[in-house]
Amino acid sequence: MEKEYSLDLSCDDFYFSLLFDEIQNDENFSISDEKYAEELQDQEVIMTSTILNQNSTNFPASSRVNEHEIGESSLSFCEICAERKENNEMFTIETCSHVFCTDCISKHVATKIQDKIHIVTCPGVACRGILDFKTCSSIMPKDVRDRWDELLCESLILDSQKFYCPYKDCSAMLVNDSNEIVRESECPVCYRLFCAQCYVPWHCGVECEEFRRLNGDERGREDLMVRELAKAKQWADKMFQDITALTHTYACDVHKEVQRPMPYRA
Repeated sequence: MEKEYSLDLSCDDFYFSLLFDEIQNDENFSISDEKYAEELQDQEVIMTSTILNQNSTNFPASSRVNEHEIGESSLSFCEICAERKENNEMFTIETCSHVFCTDCISKHVATKIQDKIHIVTCPGVACRGILDFKTCSSIMPKDVRDRWDELLCESLILDSQKFYCPYKDCSAMLVNDSNEIVRESECPVCYRLFCAQCYVPWHCGVECEEFRRLNGDERGREDLMVRELAKAKQWADKMFQDITALTHTYACDVHKEVQRPMPYRA
C-alpha cells in the first residue's frame, strides 16, 4: 500500500506540473477527465518500469558484496609479510597453532639453517613452538631441506668425534671414530690429503712437532715447500761433502800406494 500511495503522489505531482506548464503556455487551457486518466495511466507505466529497473540494478550489487565477503573469508593474514593469502598458501605450526604463509616459513627456516641451527622455533613473538622437519619438508626448497637434514644428523654425533676438512672450499664434516693415531688422511668429499693430528692440509716433509713450532705465516703451502727444498739442499750439500771427503781420502790412498817404493828384485 505504501508503494502504491507513493506512486500515486508521484503521478499527481507530475500531472500538476504538466498542467501548470500548459496553463502558462496557453491561457485558455482546459483539460478533460479522459485526458487526465490517459496521462495518469502513462505515468503509472513509466514509474513502474523505473522501479523495476532500480530493483534489478540493486540486486546484482548486493550479490557482488556477498561474493566479495565470501572471497575475503577464504583469505588468511600472515603476520610476517602482513599480506592476505589463500588458505592453501598458509602453513600451520602444529606445536603452537600459529599460522604463517609458506613463503615466510621457508625463508625463516633457511635463515636458521644458514646459521647452523638445527632446532628451528616458531617465528611468532615469544613463542617456543618447534617446527617439525617432516611437516615442513614439503614446502622447503631442496637445498634447504638437504642442509637441514645434514644438521639433524650431525647433532646426533658427539662433539669430541667431529672435525671438519681443513680446506676452506670443502669444510665437510668428518668423524673420528677410531682410537688409532692417524697422521696422513684423505677427505672423502674433496679427496685431498690432510694431517689428522694437526687438522691442516698435509705438510709433506715436515713432522707434526716441527709444524706446530712454526709461526702462522710460515705454515703456508709455499713456505713448507721452501723448507722442504732447503732441507733437500742441505741434504745434497752434506752428501756432496761426504762424497768429496770420501773421494779425497780414496785419492790420497791411491797416491800413497803409487809413491810406495817397489821392493828390489835381483
